[in-house]
Amino acid sequence: MKKVPGAFSTRAVFFDVDFTLIYPGPKFQGEGYREFCAAHGMTVDPGRFGAAVLSASHILDGAQQAVYNDQIFIDYTAHIIERMGGTGPAVVECAAEIYREWAACQHFLMYEDVPAGLKALAERNLIIGLISNSHRCLESFQSHFELEGLIDVAISSSQHGYMKPHPSIFEAALKLGGVAASESVMVGDSLSQDIEGARRAGMRGVLVRRSESIESSSTTSGDVPIIRSLLELPGLLT
Repeated sequence: MKKVPGAFSTRAVFFDVDFTLIYPGPKFQGEGYREFCAAHGMTVDPGRFGAAVLSASHILDGAQQAVYNDQIFIDYTAHIIERMGGTGPAVVECAAEIYREWAACQHFLMYEDVPAGLKALAERNLIIGLISNSHRCLESFQSHFELEGLIDVAISSSQHGYMKPHPSIFEAALKLGGVAASESVMVGDSLSQDIEGARRAGMRGVLVRRSESIESSSTTSGDVPIIRSLLELPGLLT
């Protein structure tokens, strides 16, 4: 194989799940939140959803290195509801319902490049793993999106105990895969949780940004390669 500049050899590739392999459907957009809130007797403005999500980001950022706790995500969701106009005790009840529904695979869509990208890696006999901060059942995830036979290792923070970027969840995934950190790559959409966490555990990282503003896989964030599609990933591996 012709070596690509900046490419590295590897035996295993691990993936984040949410916003790397799948993304929320309408249920978890502005109108979906409006419907959730209406069922709890609240009126909210779906037009404020985007700004509310940005405003809530500090809650998840502050949870880095933490033990997994449902309340972190309920607080995050409650903040979004409040910024959309929700008030009163129903906010927490609604947030808890949204959190529970987040685990349901039918509310999500898979990025178009994912099946072909994973199959291309499997054809190279690479170990493929999942490392997720979600409470979603990763076995159900594989079944729902017809990924059986492609995934060798799967671990979630709700199962493991610690959330990314805590190094122990990466170390646990490496142990399950029977591979060393130096021969493994972590692919995800979060520089702080996915990439920097993996690098602190001794792994390499590849950042996924599907924005049209990213021109090519040669674009980097520091010394971290950035790709727009998983189809670009095999070109980084030798």
